Amino acid sequence: MNEDPVALLPELILLLGAAAVLLLGSFLPRQRQWVARLVTAGLLVASAVAAAVALAGADRLVFDDTFAVDPITGTARLVGALSGLLVLGILAEDVHGDQRESEQYVLLLLAVLGTQVLGASNDLIVLAVAYLLASVPLYALAGAARDRRGTEAALKTYLLGAFLGIAMLLGITLLFGAAGGTGYALLTDLDPQQRPVVAVGVVALLAGLAFKGGFVPGHFWVPDVAEAARPGAAALLTTVPKVGGLLAAYRVLDAVPSDVVDWPLLLAVLAALTMTLGNLAAFGQESVRRLLGWSTVSQAGYLLMAVAVAGRTDLALPSLALYLAAYAVTNLGAFAVTAALPQARRLADYRNLAAARPVLALSLLVLLLGLVGTPPTGVFVGKLTVFAAALDGGLGWLVVIAAVNTVASLFYYLRWLAPVFAREGAAQAAEPRVRPIAQASAVIAAVASLVLGLGAGAVLAVVG
Repeated sequence: MNEDPVALLPELILLLGAAAVLLLGSFLPRQRQWVARLVTAGLLVASAVAAAVALAGADRLVFDDTFAVDPITGTARLVGALSGLLVLGILAEDVHGDQRESEQYVLLLLAVLGTQVLGASNDLIVLAVAYLLASVPLYALAGAARDRRGTEAALKTYLLGAFLGIAMLLGITLLFGAAGGTGYALLTDLDPQQRPVVAVGVVALLAGLAFKGGFVPGHFWVPDVAEAARPGAAALLTTVPKVGGLLAAYRVLDAVPSDVVDWPLLLAVLAALTMTLGNLAAFGQESVRRLLGWSTVSQAGYLLMAVAVAGRTDLALPSLALYLAAYAVTNLGAFAVTAALPQARRLADYRNLAAARPVLALSLLVLLLGLVGTPPTGVFVGKLTVFAAALDGGLGWLVVIAAVNTVASLFYYLRWLAPVFAREGAAQAAEPRVRPIAQASAVIAAVASLVLGLGAGAVLAVVG
């Protein structure tokens, strides 16, 4: 079975570490739960280091070819672990002193682990297990605040995740019957005469991945969780699962012959619908976190463009990896700003922020313009390479739609920035009460967004 446990070192660190943090938190008094937080941070760093070392090695398949170690896996591992570190900074002050503080760190580790396994899955059964591993911790985190709105959002997320998860299992069953096995390698030899069964199987499989990726039709939970959950949990739920879901979609669909099922056209249509719906819904939002929720939906549409041209152009995977990394750090940074100002829930609450908190306001400026795709941020280079990949893959019409949506998205980001740099009046958001760890996370994310943009060539070289 070509067993090689060392190949799973980044995942094993998180799995064993989650068990250790759970035990540690059980024995620590409530006022010393910060020790569990430090251990969690160390585990995420260790997983990222192990992932970087593995990325420098040769590509290989392990455990009877069910688990891949390659650039796709490396992207899921690195982006997942480093995103988890940022989430930890956003989450820290939310859960400090909570009677379930250490348990939430365990859920964070398991959610990142699920994302890594999603990206590395090379077998339909492993994909199903990874889906559950990446989903169950998120349901708990969504309702961790134990208030009415958070519970409602958690229930909606759970019901939609369970329903689309069942659809995905149906798709896996149909593809297993058509291919005669669950390995992705068997999907490359699908019989064109089985087109109806394979088509239904691919669509059903995509339903589950749409939930993880937050794109149409599995996007309904995203804005509710973004608004109702704690900022740290909202940041995690709207960012990290998207990494695993989109990379898993890239790997499995790349194995399905497009002459049997025209999945590139299906994904291109879903990408156009997702980015347009997300932007249109974000226009009228007054809640900053609900606006960010719809923004993440629109970003999923742009990311889907790279998945739609998987196997058609050499730019597809590098552009997807760069965009995912840049999007993750930028989106998490925007949520970090909302966590740093817990009383500022609406756009108007940010009035005069630039005068009162210039560093935080500047970070927000970089992050929001980064989400638009303004140079020299990482999202700009990522979006540019995704557009180039889509054009090279024959989806010029989709590039036009994406360009129009990009220009349109500037409107609602500027609606948020306008009160930030207003000179008159005072606002709740500008009061001295600022959470320092969350503010530091926002600043780090803004700097990282710029660094990714300026150093995008190195990232593309590693993944390419």
